[in-house]
Amino acid sequence: MIPYAPLIVLFPLVGFLLIALAGWKYRSERLIGIVGSGVVGLSFALAVGVLLEMAALPSDARSWSVDLFPWIDTFTGTAGSFGISVGYQFDQLSILMTLIVTGVGFLIHVYSIGYMHGDEGYWRFFAYLNLFIFMMLNLVLANNFLLMFLGWEGVGLCSYLLIGFWYQKTFTGDAGKKAFIVNRIGDFGFLLGMLLIFKTFGTLEFSAVMSGASVMTAGTSVAFWIGMLLFIGATGKSAQIPLFVWLPDAMAGPTPVSALIHAATMVTAGVYMVARCAPLYALSPDALLVVAVIGGVTAVFAATIGLVQNDIKKVLAYSTVSQLGYMFLAMGVAAFSAGIFHVMTHAFFKALLFLGSGAVIHGMHEEQDIQKMGGLKKYMPVTWATFLIGAIAIAGIPPFAGFFSKDEILWYAFSSDLGSPALWLLGALGALMTAFYMFRLVYLTFYGKERFDHHHVHPHEAPKTMTIPLMVLAFLSIVGGFLGVPPALGGGHIIEHWLAPVFAPAQRTLMLSAHASHTAEYILMAVSVLIAVGGIYLARRWYLEHLDVPDSMAAKFAGLYRLLWNKYYVDEAYDAAVVKPIQRLSDAFLWKVFDMKIIDGAVNGSGWLAQTAAQWLRKVQNGVAQSYAVIFVGGILVVVSALLFF
Repeated sequence: MIPYAPLIVLFPLVGFLLIALAGWKYRSERLIGIVGSGVVGLSFALAVGVLLEMAALPSDARSWSVDLFPWIDTFTGTAGSFGISVGYQFDQLSILMTLIVTGVGFLIHVYSIGYMHGDEGYWRFFAYLNLFIFMMLNLVLANNFLLMFLGWEGVGLCSYLLIGFWYQKTFTGDAGKKAFIVNRIGDFGFLLGMLLIFKTFGTLEFSAVMSGASVMTAGTSVAFWIGMLLFIGATGKSAQIPLFVWLPDAMAGPTPVSALIHAATMVTAGVYMVARCAPLYALSPDALLVVAVIGGVTAVFAATIGLVQNDIKKVLAYSTVSQLGYMFLAMGVAAFSAGIFHVMTHAFFKALLFLGSGAVIHGMHEEQDIQKMGGLKKYMPVTWATFLIGAIAIAGIPPFAGFFSKDEILWYAFSSDLGSPALWLLGALGALMTAFYMFRLVYLTFYGKERFDHHHVHPHEAPKTMTIPLMVLAFLSIVGGFLGVPPALGGGHIIEHWLAPVFAPAQRTLMLSAHASHTAEYILMAVSVLIAVGGIYLARRWYLEHLDVPDSMAAKFAGLYRLLWNKYYVDEAYDAAVVKPIQRLSDAFLWKVFDMKIIDGAVNGSGWLAQTAAQWLRKVQNGVAQSYAVIFVGGILVVVSALLFF
């Protein structure tokens, strides 16, 4: 399988080309669904084969790079030589991310067959999904920063296309544009970081850059700014403070888009990039501290907003922002393996939750307000059971997947040399609110009194093309965590050992001390479980047993409730500080002065000049023979005079 590994990237590209070029003509949903899902399934199967062969190799032989063809020919300039090939790097980290992208992506493609049934843009939707998978695979498998950046920009483009898929609706188009523009801000930081890397190391190849980082002096300003510029890119793509505002609005797109792009793959690109650049970040503990603080604050900040949201997808959107904060918290305390482990488990249970919400919306005839649901358990038993599993997993209840990955992050946040009790407290507070708002969502949606209009809404279970992916993801949400059982619980932490060779250079640079005792780990583990149980219990008391409490609390703390309901007025602040000033500048200067006077003036002036010149030149040919004779004589006189006097 190893010689054919690059085909993992090729299959989705072939699917995109086939559907994009022929789908509009044939429009067979069955054929389009088979092709679109099948190519991703082939990539997943090949990735599994590569994983098995890689696992059979010695740990020091599990990494190799394949250059397919030259992209930019090597040339020499004043700044040195530069050349880049299209090439892919296969190692423990990239193959794990590939399995997540193709495995979860395949399930979402299958789900989309049922969810998008009857949509007039069915072929276009699958073409975009395949293109997205192709770009995401370039991002995670690239062996150089430039190809990674191509995939990085590619998933941004696909995100724009998929969020605004129903372009007939104004708000979906606005959401797509918002995602595209906000991501460009982060991408500019990433681009500057790449330029600084090239200036420092003279190359953009991962292997050469990381080798150079291993002999570079730690703590320099260059290392700090490389880390910060790359992290700016990560805050945009992975929706961290202050560039998180695009992701909640992105829920305007079809639900499979939310599951694929905004839960399982694209939004974790920033986390993957930081992990891939671990040797660079290890050179600057200050940069890691910024990553940890931003991650921890984002985890709490987004969770507080999720407490009061009523749109089923918006709750999950803010949950995603919060969970991404946990991943960056792990990266910031140098728990790189724990962060990637949470990327994997989060892909399972968050994709499950988003797809489950899609099944609810499908069964409720496009209703998304959880205040207008209730009692859906008996109408949608499969959706209820799988959604409940996802909620338990994200809440961190053992032995579900979320418990092991989130507990690992909290442990490192407390015990690592780069961690602190304050960072642990941020993580614990986020865990409490996560359990609360997720079970608030469960109780308001599936339990209690039926609050929907029975005359117009008839809840029903989703078709098997939608429920089977839910069952598979529910199974993974239960057992996926066993790949990371810590030694304190008698496990071997398979994921950490698998990824250890990738992060070994960074760990050697940081020279972190050993962890605290297992006793401390057991205590913190018990505390995290009690926190989760407490959040679930509180949600049950307020939204199932004492329904008057939430309203009375909202009235008692009206100011705080308005603040959370309006999402801390961040969008309004951006609108007042950035959008409106640019609009006023455009109206007052760029349009009235620069556009109308300078641009239009130059265009109109060139037209006037051409017209005036033509008025004079037209007299040269007026059809009168006498005029031509005068011109000829005048020309002869000019020539003779020139010969005589010059």
